[in-house]
Amino acid sequence: MSIADWPRDAIEAMLARALELKDLRRRRVPVRSLDGCSVLLYFAKPSLRTFVTFEVGVAELGGTAVYLPPGQVQLGEREPPEDVARNLSRWCHGIVARTYGHDVLQTLATHATVPVINALTDWLHPCQAMADALTMHEHGDLRTDPLTYIGDGNNMCHSLINLAACLGMRLVVSTPAGYAPDPAVVNPALERGAKSGAEIRFVADPREAVKGAAFIYTDVWASMGQESEAEARRRVFRPFQVNAELVALAPGARILHCLPAHRGEEITADVFESERAIVFDQAENRLHAQKAILELLIAS
Repeated sequence: MSIADWPRDAIEAMLARALELKDLRRRRVPVRSLDGCSVLLYFAKPSLRTFVTFEVGVAELGGTAVYLPPGQVQLGEREPPEDVARNLSRWCHGIVARTYGHDVLQTLATHATVPVINALTDWLHPCQAMADALTMHEHGDLRTDPLTYIGDGNNMCHSLINLAACLGMRLVVSTPAGYAPDPAVVNPALERGAKSGAEIRFVADPREAVKGAAFIYTDVWASMGQESEAEARRRVFRPFQVNAELVALAPGARILHCLPAHRGEEITADVFESERAIVFDQAENRLHAQKAILELLIAS
């Protein structure tokens, strides 16, 4: 399941629980909801925030995190994903998987008999979107404060569109021609958004897109696996850089980035380091949002 498949009240409950867990951690109150549980971490892609926050999150909830290096299992080469999923289900209470192809994650989820959590694929990044929602809630109002996403119509953009449709948010997406989010994500989200009260718009000009924004979000121009396209993408995406000139069109808007950031490309160093940037609040909230996800899917 993705955010697109969850009912609104379940997403809101996870966000509320994430806030509780954040407060409990601040007060050093132990939470042992995963006591006796083992969670398998499979990361085919490099990771800082996702890996550390899942490993720490499992430990803080009283569980055991088991890291399975991709070279150890050689998923799809030494053994098919279907068999790996069925084996892991006999030993672990949950699987956290970060893969390139979304189909690999879907195969694991289909054949596992324990919950499989999407820690990022080329298609979606739902755990980041949950942390983003938590961060925007702490700094504003999710239902009324407009969010503008500037850049590539990638996995992060897809997940923010799903989030907006689920929670009834106001979202503007601005991407270069040829780099728009996939209609397979957009069309169902627009249908759901019509029911949730969401306002999702697509504006070609980033200068127009940021006007009235309470939050401005960007991501790297070339994601993992797109390194060969990096130079061509720099030329296409240059007008979509989040810089001082652009953010001046949205006075007071907070700046979001899922990290890692390439200063001087999608965002300038002065904007990234400004007081308006809340990117490390987002990074911190990965821990709390993911602990709430782990509790809901595994502890229950």
